[in-house]
Amino acid sequence: MSTAASSRPASGGASASGGRTTKSAKRAAGEQEGLVRSVPKAKVRRARLLVTKIDPWSALKLGFLLSVALGIITVVGVIALWSLMDMAGIFNQINDVLGTVLGAESGNYTVQSIAPLGTVVSLATIVAVLNVIVLTLLSAVMAIIYNLSAGLVGGLGLTLTDD
Repeated sequence: MSTAASSRPASGGASASGGRTTKSAKRAAGEQEGLVRSVPKAKVRRARLLVTKIDPWSALKLGFLLSVALGIITVVGVIALWSLMDMAGIFNQINDVLGTVLGAESGNYTVQSIAPLGTVVSLATIVAVLNVIVLTLLSAVMAIIYNLSAGLVGGLGLTLTDD
């Protein structure tokens, strides 16, 4: 090795004498650290809230909308179920079993003649309308009951966080 190479500081910023870093090496390292700073983590904010009152009119409106959606799902589901059962031949199998069990007394009665699709859909619509009325009124009554009980126990405690 030549003497010129041994008198130069090492590439890690340490000098040949004792492995200490020089001021210029510290300054250069500080400037590099200044270019790429880690973002400080924000504190998670928390808010503790109490639900002490539910407006019965708001509960009535929301209950009405949700029960109408449930009514539509009920009618569409009944139509889909009846059609699926008809295409799968389940009604024909039920007719065969009834013919075997009842014999000649079964006559011309079939599932499709007793409960055609129109009758089933009408019944499902009536049930859906009754569900809309009952669930709408029940949502308002439940809001009033909640308001009364929240007056006694203070309400429902919630903790909201900001993630």
